[in-house]
Amino acid sequence: MGYFAHEKAICESENIGDDTRIWAFAHVLPGAKIGKNCNLYDGVFVENEVIIGDDCTIKCGVQLWDGVHLEERVFIGPNVSFTNDPFPRSKEKPTAFSKTVVKRGASIGANATILPGIVLGENSMIGAGSVVNVSVPANAVVAGNPCRIVRFAETQLHDNILMKPWQDKPSIPLTEELDAYLYRFKNFTDQRGSLTVVDLDLSLPFLPRRIFTIQDVPENHFRGNHAHKQCHQLLICLNGSCRIMVDDGKTRADVLLDSCTVGLHVPPMTWGVQYNFSLDAVLQVLASDPYDAEDYIGCYSDFLAGVRGASNTKV
Repeated sequence: MGYFAHEKAICESENIGDDTRIWAFAHVLPGAKIGKNCNLYDGVFVENEVIIGDDCTIKCGVQLWDGVHLEERVFIGPNVSFTNDPFPRSKEKPTAFSKTVVKRGASIGANATILPGIVLGENSMIGAGSVVNVSVPANAVVAGNPCRIVRFAETQLHDNILMKPWQDKPSIPLTEELDAYLYRFKNFTDQRGSLTVVDLDLSLPFLPRRIFTIQDVPENHFRGNHAHKQCHQLLICLNGSCRIMVDDGKTRADVLLDSCTVGLHVPPMTWGVQYNFSLDAVLQVLASDPYDAEDYIGCYSDFLAGVRGASNTKV
């Protein structure tokens, strides 16, 4: 067993996993840790405080600086630029470098720039040439400068929800697979304007105990990116528009909310991300329970583990 290093590579680390291949003109410093079955192509530089997980691919011309951590099965395209100091000065070294984490299964396209101190979520996809200045949710596809979420991988899109076949029903499932429902509220419009009515104890699947609004979200930012263990939520876009991605651990769906006459019910143990807010967007959230920090699941891997645990318990 062991690893392979090309005769023109410089490999000073002793912490390199079996079946890893390090090609010509790559340079690995002594403190670096590299997992099994990785492939480091020509001209890759790996600094001391770098961790690379198993089964990673790092294409030509990539430099991994102190503080960069790649989890398993990460793909780094040619000439991707990582950074680790938000305010670099010549001959001035910070006391500690910013940590950048690329989660399991994420891919970064060629020539992208990754600013320091951010997290790229599980299975996220970074478009070629993007400038990534904010953390990226799991499964998100982002692109641009600065980057913004374009969509979510393997996700069903649901737009024009007012055109759905409601058949006079107050609610319909978002998809057949997901336990997330769309609720339509009574609306009365005449020459005086429009009035929308929500009967809390009749129209909703729960009685709200907390209400909050989200507005003034910067163009390339997102909200949510978590699940709740017990709390139900109903999301209503009172003004403007935004997209909502919901994920139950098996199926993902993405819906455009652009009318105050429709709300999306997000049940417990459903991962949710709100993104692509219009500049005038006002999103109202009705919650079944008061705020409880212990009810939040903020790590996607922990969420998936919780879903699997619940499935095993049912069996």
